[in-house]
Amino acid sequence: QVQLVESGGGLVQAGGSLRLSCAASGSIFSINTMGWYRQAPGKQRDLVAAITNDGTTNYADSVKGRFTISRDNAKNTVNLQMNSLKPEDSAVYYCNAVVRSTYLLRWQIFWGQGTQVTVSS
Repeated sequence: QVQLVESGGGLVQAGGSLRLSCAASGSIFSINTMGWYRQAPGKQRDLVAAITNDGTTNYADSVKGRFTISRDNAKNTVNLQMNSLKPEDSAVYYCNAVVRSTYLLRWQIFWGQGTQVTVSS
């Protein structure tokens, strides 16, 4: 019905930068909030950043000033620019979107498969 495909993960040195992208496709009527979450081994999945349809953003305190979330509504994509990366940023990053399909009236939450980000010290 709806799928989210992530790209851009990889290995970087501390202080480096990485840009993650996520594209939503399928039977989409509209998309509300889109965001990024991350989960490190042995830890819970936490919100990194989110952005509403009108551009309002929300960031985890640990990434404020370093990460920037953006979206392209025409392409149904959300991006996460990550600068000044730290080893503690290492995790699997998951794309998330709140979507209303063309067949259902209710909002549904969809997740991508995740992309690994590793920051070496």
